[in-house]
Amino acid sequence: MEDLSEMACSCPICLEIFKDPVVLSCSHSFCKDCLHNWWAEQPLHVCPVCKRRSSRDDPPCNLVLKNVCEALIHELTLKDKPSAQTETLCSQHSEKLRLFCLDHQHPVCLVCRDSRTHKKHTFKPINEAAQDYKDFVKKSLEPLQEKLQRLNQVKVEWDQTAEYISVQAKHTEKQINEEFEKMKEFLLKEERARIDALRNEAQQKSNMMQQRIEALSVEMAALSDTIQATEKELRSEDVLFLQNYKASVRRVQELHPTVDPELPSGTLIDVAKHVGNLSFNIWNKMKQIVSYTPVILDPNTASSKLLLSDDLRRTIFHLVLAKGPEQTEPLDVHRFTYRRF
Repeated sequence: MEDLSEMACSCPICLEIFKDPVVLSCSHSFCKDCLHNWWAEQPLHVCPVCKRRSSRDDPPCNLVLKNVCEALIHELTLKDKPSAQTETLCSQHSEKLRLFCLDHQHPVCLVCRDSRTHKKHTFKPINEAAQDYKDFVKKSLEPLQEKLQRLNQVKVEWDQTAEYISVQAKHTEKQINEEFEKMKEFLLKEERARIDALRNEAQQKSNMMQQRIEALSVEMAALSDTIQATEKELRSEDVLFLQNYKASVRRVQELHPTVDPELPSGTLIDVAKHVGNLSFNIWNKMKQIVSYTPVILDPNTASSKLLLSDDLRRTIFHLVLAKGPEQTEPLDVHRFTYRRF
């Protein structure tokens, strides 16, 4: 298990335990100096492991991994010392630590209890105090564990949304191509302009979703690492746990859940903007006679029981639920949105 811990906390470049670890957008971590030295010899700033290009030239510090590595180094240092030095004895009186001072929040020996320093202080047996504070830390972990579960569900939904955006982009591109085929002889320039606009929007929104998913993955990894590190400390010897419990509580409370992330309005492709009243808008430019529909339907807010026509002008009741993520746009009370131009 010790070898596995060292491997998990080792930099892929120097193969040593991380020093000042930083995390890339692909979730891989490296020593800060190792990464910059490696980048100095490369033409592009890519991940040394997966070769994915980094979105930042100065990656953020991985605080959770840094804390875990420092704890691992401390543990390995203690194991390298003679057994006599690792005994849980009072540093002042060399007596066994049997009590816990509730006022100073620190383990003490029987001599400390009768000293002036701890006069009129309240004490608890070491095992009772350890159990009380372990229960406190366990309770502090519960919100983090619950948030991690919620974030897992959010990530699943966001993955589906990101995939659905690609499906939307492809389907909408097909609709635009079909419209322009009807007027191909004089609409080639307009067709290219609209396809470019759609692809730019699809690229921007796909990039936005990818960045949010990557940020969510980093947060989930940080929560998972903190939970694992804290659970490991909970399994440690009582005195050692009490000596480090403040840092454990602080580390847990720093990552306490606030508000679950949500997708902003307008995340999906604005299909109506690209294909709604398309023929009329082209007619307005080309001065040709085309039909005009004053009302179009928004597929992002339509009920899953409604099947919209490709031109977004007609709808029928559909018994088979359409595949794809649940509607993330605000849903109109009439189950579809009117858009007027």
